[in-house]
Amino acid sequence: MIIRSKPNPFRLFFTLRGSIIQKIYKQILFVALLSAGVAAVQYYRSGFFPTYVTTPFALLGIALSLFLGFRNNASYDRWWEARQQWGQLVVDTRSLARQMNAFMDLESEVNLLTRRRFVLLVIAFVHALRHKLRCTDAWDDIAGYVDAEHHAALAEADNKPEFLLRLMGEKLGYCRREQLLSDFFAQSVDERLTSMTSVLAACERIQNTPLPFAYMLLVQRTTYLYCLMLPFGLVASLGAVTPLVCAVIAYAFFGLDALSEELEEPFRLSTNDLPLMAMSRAIEISLLRAL
Repeated sequence: MIIRSKPNPFRLFFTLRGSIIQKIYKQILFVALLSAGVAAVQYYRSGFFPTYVTTPFALLGIALSLFLGFRNNASYDRWWEARQQWGQLVVDTRSLARQMNAFMDLESEVNLLTRRRFVLLVIAFVHALRHKLRCTDAWDDIAGYVDAEHHAALAEADNKPEFLLRLMGEKLGYCRREQLLSDFFAQSVDERLTSMTSVLAACERIQNTPLPFAYMLLVQRTTYLYCLMLPFGLVASLGAVTPLVCAVIAYAFFGLDALSEELEEPFRLSTNDLPLMAMSRAIEISLLRAL
């Protein structure tokens, strides 16, 4: 994810980092070349293309813009919900570290060791969740935070974040049985673990439930058909300016389509997706400081 100050109006036209144009320049170039060919034929053979009323193109353009707007809103809702879930994860992890510090008697060496192992499991969960959402290997980031006795079971676990949540639940049960935490404080910590479970479930839902394919297919087909037909409908009235106008319209429609497709999957590694690495490292630093 790119976080930067807004460029001035002049630099705005030449900013490429974070721009969607890198994904759609081929479509824009094709539409511009097609429009240039249609304009050339119209110029050298005047009247080759009949004059069309532009009303159908205007109506179709309005309908297409509405469809693209709806899809873009739906994709942004998924992106924003994912960001809210990770914001909730920040709250839960920091609260867990604070509660373990406040509720446990830290004068005992056993208590200190138990608290440390519990907080390290929380850090491992955050990294495991990031890797699960991005379908990458999590072992190097989480192995150092998990006791060696659990490495074999962790390596075989299909859902590593869920496995780590169960380990934290076992640690919490041990604290309650050994009177390291009172039942009231144990319940408070368990509520945070339940909230982390909800974050995991919500992120899995976002990852595993994309927008309906038929809706995406309808919008993309309509976008391509509209941009390909547009030069033939505008060349009689615009003439040599047709390539420029069609390229700008193609940039707007193809750009909205590509942007909504990028926001639809907020956990990937594109420049406009969520900065999961930065957020997980921030949580890691915060919890290590709490120790």
